[in-house]
Amino acid sequence: MKKRGFTILEIIIVAIFASLLLIFFFIQKSNIDAMERDEDRKVAINAMYYALEESYYKNHGYYPEFISEDNIKVIDPSLWTDPNGFNLGDPQSSYSYEAANCKDGKCKEYTLKAELEKEDAFIKYNRN
Repeated sequence: MKKRGFTILEIIIVAIFASLLLIFFFIQKSNIDAMERDEDRKVAINAMYYALEESYYKNHGYYPEFISEDNIKVIDPSLWTDPNGFNLGDPQSSYSYEAANCKDGKCKEYTLKAELEKEDAFIKYNRN
């Protein structure tokens, strides 16, 4: 008479295969989450860029020495905070704004940058 069921070897093989699938899933999920955070950073930098160009520069004729939600009010305030919870201007923030060629707080140039996880830094320069 033959017994029904699985052998220990069959159970071990299935467990190893399931473990490999789980490992692959979590690695891919981690990569997808990082790419999503990178896209959020790009959206925020683009919003700041267009606010500077289409709103601030057109109204003032120069760029500010520093930017924040106090002087750039046309974008969603949540965009000033990076995916790690740090605001632009904080040393730990993945966002940075560097004004250049300034006199009395009025600048002619700037660089906006976001440090990304899966790509090189995303950088925008002044248009005018």
